[in-house]
Amino acid sequence: MPRSTRKIVCFSDFDGTIFMQDTGHILFDNLGCGTKRREILDEQIKSGERSFREVSEEMWGSLRVPFEDGFEVMKQNLEIDPGFEEFHRFCLANKIDFNVISAGLKPILRRVLDTFLGEQASSIQIVANEVDIKDDGSAWKPIWRHDTELGHDKALSVQEGRAEAAKYCIDGQIPLIVFIGDGVSDLAAAREADVLFARKGLRLEEYCQENKIPYIPFETFADIKREIEGLMKEDQEKTGGEGTPARFNPRANMWRRVSSKQSVPQFIAATPSKEEKMFLWPESFSQPTAIQENVPA
Repeated sequence: MPRSTRKIVCFSDFDGTIFMQDTGHILFDNLGCGTKRREILDEQIKSGERSFREVSEEMWGSLRVPFEDGFEVMKQNLEIDPGFEEFHRFCLANKIDFNVISAGLKPILRRVLDTFLGEQASSIQIVANEVDIKDDGSAWKPIWRHDTELGHDKALSVQEGRAEAAKYCIDGQIPLIVFIGDGVSDLAAAREADVLFARKGLRLEEYCQENKIPYIPFETFADIKREIEGLMKEDQEKTGGEGTPARFNPRANMWRRVSSKQSVPQFIAATPSKEEKMFLWPESFSQPTAIQENVPA
């Protein structure tokens, strides 16, 4: 099929999205603080009692095993989305940049992708936190990407990815940003995307439904491949203005007014629940940007 005239960049969550399980949960439940304690810590995040970063440091700090031992447990318990490999090959064939964006630890994610995908994984950029692990495994300490309560401000990383992609667009075109996720920690980044995919039946989809945020549900990456093929066809036929598909995220699409005076999206006003406040409003949202300053009152 003909390629889209617009550069497409995909950002995807890792745990629960590319892989059906959570890498951290596998480690904590089997080799660290245990399932019961981990569930208590998760509730502390949801209630706002403690920050994501603080709780995560306790979880990772509970591990007392070498990296290789931890990886063996993950390898035995992880299951990759059945449509992911084919979807990633589709991205490579159509020059669609694919990036993992995660609140997890980059060395773990890289090793998992390399093991499950082989050489195919080398083209995937991973935007995540680093980690310092002692050789004997006696201490695991995350090295956070950002100095915030989240540790990794996914929204800021998507903004940076958009700006970087724009450098390589021709004729002043603006890249199309796709985000793929499943849970609460994806909310801030999801609001930055132009096209949002949410795994069916999980918290990200529930939030989108509650707040009337346009999204495309998916069960496997095969669904995402089919939808993006359709978007590429739509984009080739008519881009921007009245031709902009309704399933685009209006909040992220505030930038479209720059290239189309006919398309002035409406700002989505949503009051986050107690569970979502820390994820929805990272520090980057509190700082005015050129886009935010142009939002109609």
